[in-house]
Amino acid sequence: MSTAHNPIRLFETVVDECPYMPDRQSASILVDPDHDVDPALFGMLSRSGFRRSGEMLYSPKCPTCNACVSVRIPVASFRPSRSQKRVWRKNMDLRISLEKVEFKQPHFEMYLRYQKSRHPESSMCDEDPKKYIGFIDSEFSESRFLCMFLDNKLIGISVLDQFEQGVSAVYTFFEPEHSARSLGTYAIMTMIKLARLRNVPHVYLGYWIDGSPKMDYKRRFKPLEGYRDRHWVELAL
Repeated sequence: MSTAHNPIRLFETVVDECPYMPDRQSASILVDPDHDVDPALFGMLSRSGFRRSGEMLYSPKCPTCNACVSVRIPVASFRPSRSQKRVWRKNMDLRISLEKVEFKQPHFEMYLRYQKSRHPESSMCDEDPKKYIGFIDSEFSESRFLCMFLDNKLIGISVLDQFEQGVSAVYTFFEPEHSARSLGTYAIMTMIKLARLRNVPHVYLGYWIDGSPKMDYKRRFKPLEGYRDRHWVELAL
């Protein structure tokens, strides 16, 4: 792969079980971890269907499946559904703050409570703080914590990446007792609002798989564009 930057070496991962669809296999292509990635290159790769996990930049390349589709919301034409409007109204009592991504013990403890409640068997349910910060942060992504406060108490954090022409929703975690607030949906709607205020055209949601319950929430944001055959097209959902 080549760009206006230096040529980029790509590597293929070994084939493994798919974490989203049973009886399927998954693999990815990775950007050379030794490549010097700056914010401009990160933005270009994000607009080309790549995703980051910590410092790792990847794109699915599964041996027998192409179900993963990189998706984004065109901010100017987004219209919330009735259920999304209800989520917005339900959370009007929250205060939002954009903060620097950095390790804080209370953040980490909330992250662990969330993982133990939602994903107790996952490798992400790990009490090593270095793995936590290594997952959510990177040197090139210009990331921020979108912090959600109720009565001045932090109840949720959504990690977002900022790059030219886009904002990317990376990961959201929150206090388990506030699950009924649908804070993941609320965080995305807040990112859309921020993007509009800053004239940023798209909010990126990572990968969507038709038929995967874990990813079904993404198709509820309409219109939704998918990256197919190296072009962004509106998906018929």
